[in-house]
Amino acid sequence: MNGFYEFGISDKTYEIGEKALKKLKERFDEIDNIAEANQAKVIKSMQDAKVGSHCFVPSTGYGYDDAGRDTLEEVYANCFKTEAALVRPQITCGTHAIATALLANLLPGDELFSPVGRPYDTLESVIGLRPSPCSLIENGVTYAEADLLPDGTFDYEAIKKGINERTKVVTIQRSKGYKMRPTFSVKQIGELISFIKNIKPDVICFVDNCYGEFVELCEPTEVGADLMAGSLIKNPGGGLAASGGYIVGKKELIDRCGYRLNSPGLGKEVGINFGVLQSFYQGLFFAPTVVASAVKGAIFAANVFEGLGYEAVPNSTESRHDIVQSIRLGTQEGVIAFCEGIQAAAAVDSYATPIPGPMPGYDSEIIMAAGAFVQGSSIELTADAPMREPYAVYFQGGLTFAHAKLGILKALQNMVDKGIIK
Repeated sequence: MNGFYEFGISDKTYEIGEKALKKLKERFDEIDNIAEANQAKVIKSMQDAKVGSHCFVPSTGYGYDDAGRDTLEEVYANCFKTEAALVRPQITCGTHAIATALLANLLPGDELFSPVGRPYDTLESVIGLRPSPCSLIENGVTYAEADLLPDGTFDYEAIKKGINERTKVVTIQRSKGYKMRPTFSVKQIGELISFIKNIKPDVICFVDNCYGEFVELCEPTEVGADLMAGSLIKNPGGGLAASGGYIVGKKELIDRCGYRLNSPGLGKEVGINFGVLQSFYQGLFFAPTVVASAVKGAIFAANVFEGLGYEAVPNSTESRHDIVQSIRLGTQEGVIAFCEGIQAAAAVDSYATPIPGPMPGYDSEIIMAAGAFVQGSSIELTADAPMREPYAVYFQGGLTFAHAKLGILKALQNMVDKGIIK
């Protein structure tokens, strides 16, 4: 039975989806097992921090002694197995969380080193590779990088050469950004950190964990990362957080992040919660199962589009380490049609038509399909792409698998209707 017929999805398109699903039961069972373990971890973290209804009370003014805010940060520290955490609605996005962590812990004369090649587009402005006021380079920090090998693995020889006496922070981007490269597993990140620490034990290893939380059974902070950051409108917010970001890690590093976010001398002691804490707690509670739905959607997308001859990264059989699925569509028309289909499957703004346009922090026009309850929330059903070669689209999210499935089939149907897929 074609349950999506009223969305204009033909029986043939629906059958393609059902054929892909038949191969996925065992993989979906594995994903559910990971979600179950991560759900238990989140609940235990809340219990150990003694979360109670008093934690949901709004605060005012300076926010001194905000029990809900401080308890939430204890929960995050427990969950990610770190000494401390900074979890605030004042952190506006993942880029802001990453920038706060880097600007707090790099001083003039220090060097930032990336062993995974050039970071995501918006980080280029943070670093200063794209000139920007208040960037790291403007503040006297230098930058170096080692490209990945052609197969997407670490170039250990180049990394060893790249680390020097001025290297203060090594930044590791877990997810792919707008690149057709593999996402790194927690195991791979742990091996990389061990290699780096053997070269320079006092270096700070920072991980951009955006899109990676709760996809695996453990996190980069459990395999040696000193500092880690992400966005609450991605995985850990569970689709309920309306804003915010987190930074977790060693206490001395997190304290510096608090001073950078707020003010020297004030740090983590100030900052009201704006009455959003219940959604932050509840979003974290839902996050493991929501992430599981998103991972299932990514695997489903890879299976459907690989079956039609498109390249998917990761491919339909590879292990998953984030929620992002990239599909090389090869043409601008294909990317636009895919995104139009995702938008048309949304519960919010389904009538809107996504078009490419300029966006702050990017040097290419970007198309974004995001009919979301929270603006820009990429744990919800979304797709985006830079309008440049190789014309790959980046699909992620889906608060439920049923919605992710609808989005993928609607994207496929739109490409069929426009004659892009025959």
